[in-house]
Amino acid sequence: MATYISEEELKDIRNRTAKPLLWVGIVGMVMLFAGMTSAYIVRQAEGNWLYFDLPETFYVSTAIIVLSSVTMWMAQYAIKRNNLRLTTSMLITTLVLGIVFTLFQFKAWGELVDMGVFFAGRESNASGSFLYALSGLHLAHLAGGLFALTFTSVKSILKKYSAEDHVGIGVAATYWHFLDILWIYLLLFLVFIR
Repeated sequence: MATYISEEELKDIRNRTAKPLLWVGIVGMVMLFAGMTSAYIVRQAEGNWLYFDLPETFYVSTAIIVLSSVTMWMAQYAIKRNNLRLTTSMLITTLVLGIVFTLFQFKAWGELVDMGVFFAGRESNASGSFLYALSGLHLAHLAGGLFALTFTSVKSILKKYSAEDHVGIGVAATYWHFLDILWIYLLLFLVFIR
């Protein structure tokens, strides 16, 4: 005998499993970056390590991603008060700030090349390679955040969220705030573990 699940029951299941599944993913990402930063420390201790200052652009991009967490928080605040217009504008603003952060990361990589810090090749050094790998992995995960922000922005424009039903915004916000904290951790790590 076949059992059918109603659309409402399916939506309830999705809503109840979204955050726990996100946290499983976040734990995996924490483990990945903990492993990478541990490898950085081990490799640095072996010697032949190039010391250089981080481009100022990394600090500008940090301010941008922190600001994007503020706008994401404002979107969460607005949807809980059923202010769909503010929710949509803050989601779109967060998305734009995320794109600007990405552009500044690429600009910082260009500045590193101008400084003679390369990812690979004869002139590369492990310290530069680790910097590119850590910031590149962060950008790869940020791409997922940009996708989530695009998705939630479109749903918000279509008025699919309300004060009673906004799990998607909450999940996207948790992931986005995690990416913000992760970048701050990476930046501080790269500044102080030299």
